[in-house]
Amino acid sequence: MSSNRAALEELRWQKFPVLNDGFVALVDAMGDDAAIAQAARVSYGAGTRSVSDDRQLIRYLARHRHTTPFEMAEIKILVRVPMDVWRQWIRHRSASVNEYSTRYSVAIDSANATAPDAWRRQATSNRQGSEGAFDAEIGAELTASEAAFQRSARELYERRVELGVAREQARKDLPLSTYTEAYWKIDLHNLFHFLSLRMEKHAQLEIREYATTIGEKIVRPLFPIAYDAFVDYNLGAQTLSRLEQETIARLAATKPLPASVADFLECGDPSWQGLERCRERDEALEKLTRLGLVR
Repeated sequence: MSSNRAALEELRWQKFPVLNDGFVALVDAMGDDAAIAQAARVSYGAGTRSVSDDRQLIRYLARHRHTTPFEMAEIKILVRVPMDVWRQWIRHRSASVNEYSTRYSVAIDSANATAPDAWRRQATSNRQGSEGAFDAEIGAELTASEAAFQRSARELYERRVELGVAREQARKDLPLSTYTEAYWKIDLHNLFHFLSLRMEKHAQLEIREYATTIGEKIVRPLFPIAYDAFVDYNLGAQTLSRLEQETIARLAATKPLPASVADFLECGDPSWQGLERCRERDEALEKLTRLGLVR
């Protein structure tokens, strides 16, 4: 049995927990690292290549964004996820999806619960993000009220069903924290795009936990070479725009490195000058700081 086949059989239907009652489980997979390399070599006909050859080829494909060979591999997973997180997830339209239907079946009796220390404050600089946490007293109050609301909503739903209200109508007041389940099938190229956005540090924490679980627990064992290349050239990499490259060149030519923030502002692109707020400039500063070029 090949190492990929052994990993597939070991992982199949294993439920990896996420959040308080969610999970991801591998249903099936097609292809492996060798299949990606084989697809890239189709123009050259059949031939035997070593694993080290496959590694170099796959890393070349990832490095130069030759994505079609990665589309030759697929995974299918079963996921249990809160509906509010699923709303973000389903925006990735490059997968085949079949979701649990509450028109035909009774809604899953589970909701995503928030621990007292897990309530996050709204970020001041990013309208769709969060920063910091509430203190324990307020967190406990929020968790208690959440539990009461979820219990009341469930009781209302179950009473409607008991009275014979159509399931498609009885469900309308269920909270978005209610869990749903779905089969999700996607090729490796589009999966890496999903993971690059949803494992990224600015992604919402809840969907980031799902993405990280899929990447580390399922994709890495099945496609170790391709996943390492994804981490090295995508997830763990950063790009430099033309403006950022020119800023680095001006800094290197006129300032001792590492430069100061004032030096960076002086050498930054002219379009950034005089702006009180500029996200492009701030992101450039963050990149150069991370590279050790600015302190």
